[in-house]
Amino acid sequence: MSKKETVSNPVNKPKKKDLAEGVIGFLTQNKDKQFNYKQLSAALNVRGEEARKVLVKVLDKLRDEDMLLETSRGRYRINDRGLVLEGRFERRSNGKNFFVPDDDANTVFISERNSKHAMNGDRVKVQLLAKRKRADTEGTVIEILQRAKTRFVGTLQLDKHFAFVVLDSKILANDIFIPQDALNGGKNGDKVVAEIIEWPEKVNNPVGRVIDILGKPGNNNTEMHAILAQYDLPFRYPENVEKFAALIPDKISEKEIAAREDLREVFTMTIDPKDAKDFDDALSLRQLSPTTWEVGVHIADVTHYVKPGDLIDTEAENRATSVYLVDRTIPMLPERLSNELCSLRPHEDKLCFSAIFTLNDKAEVKKSRIARTVIHSHSRLTYEDAQAVIETGKGDFSSEILTLNNLAKQLRSRRFAHGAINFERYEVKFNLDENGKPLGVYFKESKESNHLIEEFMLLANRTVAETIGKVPKGRHAKTFVYRIHDVPDPEKLDTLNTFILRFGHKIKTEGSKVEVAKSINS
Repeated sequence: MSKKETVSNPVNKPKKKDLAEGVIGFLTQNKDKQFNYKQLSAALNVRGEEARKVLVKVLDKLRDEDMLLETSRGRYRINDRGLVLEGRFERRSNGKNFFVPDDDANTVFISERNSKHAMNGDRVKVQLLAKRKRADTEGTVIEILQRAKTRFVGTLQLDKHFAFVVLDSKILANDIFIPQDALNGGKNGDKVVAEIIEWPEKVNNPVGRVIDILGKPGNNNTEMHAILAQYDLPFRYPENVEKFAALIPDKISEKEIAAREDLREVFTMTIDPKDAKDFDDALSLRQLSPTTWEVGVHIADVTHYVKPGDLIDTEAENRATSVYLVDRTIPMLPERLSNELCSLRPHEDKLCFSAIFTLNDKAEVKKSRIARTVIHSHSRLTYEDAQAVIETGKGDFSSEILTLNNLAKQLRSRRFAHGAINFERYEVKFNLDENGKPLGVYFKESKESNHLIEEFMLLANRTVAETIGKVPKGRHAKTFVYRIHDVPDPEKLDTLNTFILRFGHKIKTEGSKVEVAKSINS
């Protein structure tokens, strides 16, 4: 319910608290203007004699509490001086500091002397200062409610009795003072992670302690770990999580196999980048008749190993995602799972969730099902391996690869015919030596082998979404996140069209979804 609705009941007296909030909110939004009680009544939709009497009492009370200024008899404006707001502190690279209120009102300038050592992103409480003529609104930080960041990466510089961490980032202008007993083994010149433990108000530098020693600057591992630490991305797993993962047995029990659909005899393979360390999806193929095929899309069943609320689940929730750097992946799950138990490595039995499709030779889906399965990958291929088979028609498993590619091409063609937009673009990749040093760059090109995997993954994703979205009669829909691409914004299409006309190109900005998509893709 809006404030307007809250105070507009002409029959019952409005509550003083609601009226006060309405007045403060309205005058804050119009802080350079002044209003009498009749204008405020109209703005807040306060109707009736009784309601207006309540409003007059509220105005008197807010004036007496210095929340409002009565500029002339019966005219009010917000009292800028003394108004306290909560929001986010921004320390910008140009050396200026700003406060962004929670209500997304205009930013407030905060001088360094009034910043109370607030750091970029901190939640703070700010008191507005009296506004001077033709000057920006200014405030002073009166309380730091929550630090956005307390850990920083930098280089340790030792003196005889103390040390400083000189920070890599310039977001915090001051180096961190480290007492002698808080070095934790750090040596002069080490790149470290330091944690701020206090920052006395009248002291220039925060006081901290070394919590991690990353290594010597310039070393590839040191610099990669520094990047991760700078963005608070964990690059090590807690010891208790690693121990918990190590206790998970390798062997799949016969009882578990019996409870699943056994597809171990069906031809199955993985196709991944040549530098992939984990293989979390696979494709299977078997012929059901001269014109009918069964294709399986298999995803490692992590839920068999990770249970809600256990140590691994809690750690994964905190991490939220795997992190991909140019030379390494920091997995969301411990390597015991990501690279071993849940990696669909060749010649090993693995537990999966599978979307299984019956398709005819026109790639039309006749049946589909989702099942818990056990599979056995017969081959680990790279995209280059699969592409060579597609281009030459020769090589290991050529019949299966060519059949899957033929089906995928038809799925892709039909998808674009129905209005899909081609988001394909070049991706820059680096050639690295064994120490992670870049030797060169190249463009990663998406070829038919990439499209093969992409089409069957899209088919599986759509099928899962459709299955979850079907709500049986009398049941409630399940909570589920659907990832979709909305139709292009017409205004943005017009802007794009105006821009590319200079280069002799043109796109259709009106018409059916299929017509617009075809224009963009061509």
